[in-house]
Amino acid sequence: MRIALVACCGTTHDSRSTATVSADPGGPATGRIASLAQALAGQGHRVTVYARKDSAALPTSLILCPGASIEYVTAGPAAPVDAEELTAHLPEFASHLARRWRRNRPDVADAHFWTSGMAALAGARGLDVPVAQTFTSLQATEERNGAAEPGGTPARRRLEPAVARTADLLLATSTQEVSDLARFGAPRARIRVVPSGVDTNEFTPDGPAAERGSRLRLLAAQPLGADRELAVALRALTEVSGAELVITGGSGKRGDPAARAVLQAAKKLGIADRVVLTGPIAPADLPSLLRSADLMVSTASYEPVGMTALQAMACGTPVVTCAAGAENDAVVDMTTGLHAPPEQPAELARRIRNLLTSPVRLEAFGIAATDRARSRYCWDRIARETVAAYDLLPGRAASAASAASADDGAAADEAEEAQESRATKPARRVRTGTRA
Repeated sequence: MRIALVACCGTTHDSRSTATVSADPGGPATGRIASLAQALAGQGHRVTVYARKDSAALPTSLILCPGASIEYVTAGPAAPVDAEELTAHLPEFASHLARRWRRNRPDVADAHFWTSGMAALAGARGLDVPVAQTFTSLQATEERNGAAEPGGTPARRRLEPAVARTADLLLATSTQEVSDLARFGAPRARIRVVPSGVDTNEFTPDGPAAERGSRLRLLAAQPLGADRELAVALRALTEVSGAELVITGGSGKRGDPAARAVLQAAKKLGIADRVVLTGPIAPADLPSLLRSADLMVSTASYEPVGMTALQAMACGTPVVTCAAGAENDAVVDMTTGLHAPPEQPAELARRIRNLLTSPVRLEAFGIAATDRARSRYCWDRIARETVAAYDLLPGRAASAASAASADDGAAADEAEEAQESRATKPARRVRTGTRA
């Protein structure tokens, strides 16, 4: 299948959902869309990511891996812009898509975020290209959960429902989003849940853990700057004696305003000696930090992706979450972690204490968390579910059935050849076993 992933997101969206595509010509690509593209290509599909060129240093195109590439589209200034400003440049982006797709039509275009949806729908007009839409996060949901940017984005509030009703297929990142999309008037028959994935080769319980002292370690899922969420975590810490709270992010420089605000709040609560600020964390150092924690604490009221929680689970660290959205699906209460009511520090602290005082249960939760991350959220499975959803698009069912028939025939031929081969070779002992 030829797949076009459209990603012309504005900066106001990137910070919440990490639905970004970035790549260093000298290093690996990062971001959820790049990870999805690589997983799809690994399963034999041809993938082109269309991303807006938001830096003059970016090339025209870049190979992600065999079968997947990024094409950087000039649309507006070669600099980051917010979603509201980006709308003025969407016609230019859409025109580029239309030119490319007239010459080389994809089987499906999957747009990420509403600005990409507007561009993809315009670019596909008249070309018989079905459009799937992945919003990742909806402004109406953010507002309902108190997680929206102050004032919101008027264009986004108006256009997200229009994109939802127009797209041929909607890919929701959580079960909650299904209901939210239905509120827009989108038929439920056109909605499928396909969550974000996690790199279970990089995030694993095996490997070094960051140094720590003798205290029990809680790791905040929210970084510096998330003042409202961190305030809940700090107040909960006052009722969890003997534990420290590690908070990532910030510049790491003396006088960092975000760091100063957190330390002042901790001092007022009498817990300044139990709050650790790491400063910026290099991506390569994140797995070891996650492994060092006894428990991750997510105090956001809404998490559309829950990437940090998924990474922690993959590293064997249980998660206590207060969030609606993706974390509510990912964290199985009393199995891979705990659910706690939002904005209730005392209740959050009680649940944390109960878990920390039961090392056996904490260890069991960590094992279950790793298993869930690997089995449910590895990128290979997410890619397969994405393709299965694409096959529901108009015109895809017949071609999918034809491809399946061809695969069945090839599989039968291979099975027959294997049987003939085994008949001419002696049997070989195979050692089996389980891994601890």
